[in-house]
Amino acid sequence: MSQRRADRVGELIREEVARMVISGEIKDSRIGLVTITGFDISNDLKSMTIYVSAMGKADSKKDSLVALSSASRFVRGVLGKRLRMKRIPDLYFKADDSIEYSDKISRILNDLKKEDGGETDSSD
Repeated sequence: MSQRRADRVGELIREEVARMVISGEIKDSRIGLVTITGFDISNDLKSMTIYVSAMGKADSKKDSLVALSSASRFVRGVLGKRLRMKRIPDLYFKADDSIEYSDKISRILNDLKKEDGGETDSSD
């Protein structure tokens, strides 16, 4: 199977899962403010990892991830009804800390700029 088809299917599933999270279809009080940030899907469409960025403290982030993982069978069932596919991939949810990491880098750069006095080299 082509990687292009797998990417299209993965994007479709990612959008549907994001809709389910936003609309509150997945009814679990442990799910906090989460964003579906990306995915990896196998070429044979048998498994898919969905990357999730969660806001809040470490415990609430972990709770959100656990809740989403425990709802994966429910999510697959809903996807099976909405999408016309022979088989819905097994879904795995994984934390994506890239947003926090980029925020941390940005804060470090801003702090360095402040320490330097915000001056730029103008000796052209």
